[in-house]
Amino acid sequence: MKTKLLMISAVLFALSLPMSAMAANGHNDHDSHDSHDSHGEHADQGHDAHDQHDDHAGHEGMSAEGDMVVVGSVTEKGVKAMAHMKDVREAMADMGMNITHHFMVAFVDEQSGDQIEEGMAALKFEGPQGTTEGPIKMMGMEGHFGADIELEHPGHYKLKVGTKLADGEKRQFEFSYELK
Repeated sequence: MKTKLLMISAVLFALSLPMSAMAANGHNDHDSHDSHDSHGEHADQGHDAHDQHDDHAGHEGMSAEGDMVVVGSVTEKGVKAMAHMKDVREAMADMGMNITHHFMVAFVDEQSGDQIEEGMAALKFEGPQGTTEGPIKMMGMEGHFGADIELEHPGHYKLKVGTKLADGEKRQFEFSYELK
C-alpha cells in the first residue's frame, strides 16, 4: 500500500511540473484561449493535442508534452482560471488504476497578475452519457489545483470547478472538453 501511494505521489508530482514551469515563467495570459461572449459565458473550449498550433509554442512544456492539452480559460469576479488536461491512462494502468486524466487549473488575479495558490477547489463533471461525477476535491500542487479523474467514454464533457480562494469569494468556472 505504501509503495502504491508513493508511486501515485510521484506521478502527480511529475504531472504538476509543466504547470509549475508555466507559472514560474509568468505565462498567465491565455487570452488566445478565451472564448467568452459579453455575458461571461463560454463556448466549447476542448482542444485536441494535434490541433495545437504555434500559438501554444510559448507555453514552456505544454506543446512538447504530447498528451497535455489546453482546455481553456474563464474569468469570474476578477480571477482567471486556466485549465489543462493530461492523459495519464498508461501510467495509471501500470499501477492497476482506472484513472485516465489529470485535470489541472491555475488561477490568476486579473488585477495584480499574481498567481493564486491558496484556497479550496472542487470539480464536478458531466459525461457524454449524462452521468455526473463529483464533487472531487482538487489538491493544491505547485502553482495549480489538480484532480485525477476517469473519463470513460468518448464525447463531450462539461467540467465545473467551484472555488473559495484566498479572498473568501465563491466562484464557479465551467469548461468543456471533447474526448476523442
